[in-house]
Order: sequence, then structure tokens, then C-alpha cells
Amino acid sequence: MAKTGLASRLYRGEADLNIVGRRKLWFGVAGVLVLVAVLSFAIQGFKLGIEFAGGNSFQVPASVGTLAQAEEKVTAALHAKGGGAEVVTAQQVGSTSGQYYELRTGQLSADQANAVKTEMAQSFGIQPDQISGSQVSEAWGSQVTSRAVLGLLIFIAVVAVYLILRFEWRMAVAAIASLLTNLVLTAGIYSMVGFEVTPSTIIGFLTILGFALYDVVVVFDKVQENTRGITANNNMTYGEAANLALNQSLMRSLNTSVVALLPVGGLLFIGAGLLGAGTLKDLGLVLFVGMAVAFLTSILLATPLLVMMKNQDPRISAHNKRVLARRGAIARGEVAPKGAPRAVAAGDGDAIDPEAAALAGAAPKVGARPAGKRPTGARGGRSGGGGNRPGGAKRR
Repeated sequence: MAKTGLASRLYRGEADLNIVGRRKLWFGVAGVLVLVAVLSFAIQGFKLGIEFAGGNSFQVPASVGTLAQAEEKVTAALHAKGGGAEVVTAQQVGSTSGQYYELRTGQLSADQANAVKTEMAQSFGIQPDQISGSQVSEAWGSQVTSRAVLGLLIFIAVVAVYLILRFEWRMAVAAIASLLTNLVLTAGIYSMVGFEVTPSTIIGFLTILGFALYDVVVVFDKVQENTRGITANNNMTYGEAANLALNQSLMRSLNTSVVALLPVGGLLFIGAGLLGAGTLKDLGLVLFVGMAVAFLTSILLATPLLVMMKNQDPRISAHNKRVLARRGAIARGEVAPKGAPRAVAAGDGDAIDPEAAALAGAAPKVGARPAGKRPTGARGGRSGGGGNRPGGAKRR
């Protein structure tokens, strides 16, 4: 039979990737990445937009030259009249009236902003009224941040209640841990690379939470399906059933992530990159990074964390020991596998260990009637020839 490729086996859920079994590796990698992100927060911090740090914004017509030339002349005007303030960001934006260059600078007073605007007009050879400017206070960014944090807390609380009602509290803890790790890692990438944080970035952060939750719920739904009534048989441990669920839902999660990333990538690379729609860059960037990280955390972190917590449950722990004991007894030839002839269980004259056999015995299935001794005189249980009938009585 021809060997099938990895993609085909993934599609059928037969790849047999040992994701849960290597959970210590994933936990270690996640821990290192979170530590690096936190260190980046403390050492490098974030590159805040003028909405959060405060500053001024100037828009000049794109007809004055290239973006680099415009940035150079604005920087010269700032050094001359702006008290040494620098250009923070420069990008090309479009509107119904034409193309503009938007240049954001550090905080300027009203007199400095007017002087810089006049100097820029002289440098570009245009009228001052062709340059528009605005000032943003950092207090506005603080309000946006506080409301975003409040929205995040409300979202996490609602998610926790939903997951507890839909699944169980351990799944809620694992999902929320995955969500928080996703946020920390995405923010760490922003801090290390130096991406600018704007209100669009905050909106994108809140958006990726919903996507990450959807991915986790898809996997947990399959885990719940595979582990329902798992203690009623001795075929698989909880971790193995959860790992099977991961393999069965991996292709679905991958397809969902790819389909979601394609339009976001188009928004980012085509809209912001090729077409110069700079206002789309901040939103597209955080969505692209956050969705990619959400796929990894939902697969490599949420389910392994769930298995680690479930294994602490005495009922699941006893079930796992019973499964492993049964396998050990089968390997030693003390117990026959299901469907095998009884003679396979022991060799010529070999005695079966009663304790191992008791541990290895299959747990009763849900709804099965417990086995017990039949009462004396019942059909199939009579001894001798008469049971309790009086001697010499004939059966009618």
C-alpha cells in the first residue's frame, strides 16, 4: 500500500502527533518566550503613538516630493522652530481630495506648532493653509487604555462563565491561560520589534481574543467528545484521548487560521504596503501577529494544560493507572487482550497474578448490569438434579 503524505493524514486525523505527550517541552518554550516578552516590557518598553504619548500631527500634500524628502524637511523645521522635537512616524495616507503625507512629531506648544507650520510651508514652497495640523493630549490615550483594560476584564469574566457552563472549570482555566499567553506574546513581539501602539492596536488586541477563544472551543469540544465516559473502559488514558482529539481537529484549526489570515494579510501587505493605506497598518499588523500566535497557543498550550490539571483529578488518575496496569499485564502475558483466546493469557502452567488481573480488568461499561451469583434454583444454576424441588417430584 502506498504511503500517504502528512497532509492527507492530518486531514483524516491520523497524523498521530504526540502533542500532549510533549507538554513539558511546550510549557518550557512558552515560559521562556513569556519571560523574554516581560523583559522586553521592562527594558525596551513600547513605542507609543501620539494618542498615548501626546504629540502633534501635520499633513502636507504628496505633491511636495517623496515621503523621505518631506520627512527630511519637516525634521529641519522642527530643529529650527520646534525646540529639537523629532518626527516620530511618517506615512502616506489617501483621501477623496488626494494623497497626503502624515508626519507625527513630539509634543509642541501652540506657538511652536505655528512656527513649525510656517517654516514647513516656506521649505515646501506652498501656502501655510495647505498644511493641516492637530494636537493630541496623552490624557486621551490614558482614557482609551483604561477602557480597553475594563473591556478585557469583562471579556475574560464572560468567557470564564461560558466555558464553565459549557464544559468545566478546568477547561475555563486552560482557555484563559492560553488567551493571556497569547496577549503577552503578541505584546512582546510589538515591544521587541518596535511596532507603534495606537488605538487601532488596542482594538486589534480585543479582536484577536475572540478568534483565540473560537480556536480553543473547537479543540475542547472534540476533547469532551473523546473523553466522555472514558473511565468506563481501559483502552486509553485521558491524555491519549485528548491528544487524539487534537490530531482530529488540527486540520480544522489550521484551515480556519489560514482562511482568517489570508484577508488580514491582504489588508496588511497589499492595503498598507502596496497601496499606501497607512491607516490600515496598525489594525492589520496586530490581527496578523495575534491570530498566528493564537493558533499556536490553542494547540500547544491549552489542551496540554487541561490534561495536566485533569490528571490531578483522583478519578482520572485512578483510570490512568488502571489503563497502564492492564497494558503491563498484557505485555507480561498475565491477561489476554480483548478478543484474544483465553489460553493466550497464560502459558503452559503459568499462574495469573490475581492482583494484576484485578487491576487490568475492564471497568464496567456505563449502563451494564453488575455481575453476581444467580440464586439457587434459577435456570442454569441448578446443582445435582433437583434444586429445591421435593425429592421424586416430576417437572411439569
